[in-house]
Amino acid sequence: MTITAAMPTAKERPRRTRTKRQPSARPALKLSSLLPSHIDLREPLQATLVCEDCKTWCPITGMQSRIQKLVPHHTGKAGVADAIHCRGSNRRVEFDMTIVEWRQALADAHTETSSRQPTTVLPKAFSPRTDQTLRARLERTPAGRAADWNAVLVDVGAADAARRKVPHGDRPADGPEVPLDTLHPVRPTR
Repeated sequence: MTITAAMPTAKERPRRTRTKRQPSARPALKLSSLLPSHIDLREPLQATLVCEDCKTWCPITGMQSRIQKLVPHHTGKAGVADAIHCRGSNRRVEFDMTIVEWRQALADAHTETSSRQPTTVLPKAFSPRTDQTLRARLERTPAGRAADWNAVLVDVGAADAARRKVPHGDRPADGPEVPLDTLHPVRPTR
C-alpha cells in the first residue's frame, strides 16, 4: 500500500499523563522526608515509592512532565477488598534529592541496620562438673535411683525421729498444740 498525501497521519502527542483529577490538595511528598528504603529510583522513569497513607508501593506518574504525582490507587488488595480510593492518590511528589544522594542514603541506612543485627549466639561451654553431672543423669537407671533412695532413708528416719522429740521445759502457752503423729493419707481404691 502506498502512502499518499490524502492519508491521515498521527500527530505527535504530548508526553504527559492526562488525568481528569487534579493533584491532591495535600502538601507535596518530599523524597528527603521518606525512608530511603521506601523509595525506588533504580529506574528513574519507572520510579516508585511507598504511599504514606496505605503503605503500598505506588508508581510515580509524569516523570517527564512538570508535575510528578502518585498514581491513583485503592487501599485494599485487588479483587479482595472494596475499592476505596486512597487519600494519597494524585499527591504531588517533590524530588528534593538526586539519584546519587538517594543511593548514598540507602547505602548508609543498610550499613546502619546491618550493624544492629545480632551475631550468631554460641552456646555457653559446659564446666567439667556440669558435664559430669549431665553424663551421670544419662547413665542412671531406675534400679540405681531406687538404691539412692534406700541409701538416704536412714538419714530421713533420723530427721523424723528428731522432729518427734518434745523439747524439755515449758511449752508455749499461746499457740495451738503441735501434732506429734505423722499423718499418712490413704488413697481411695478404684
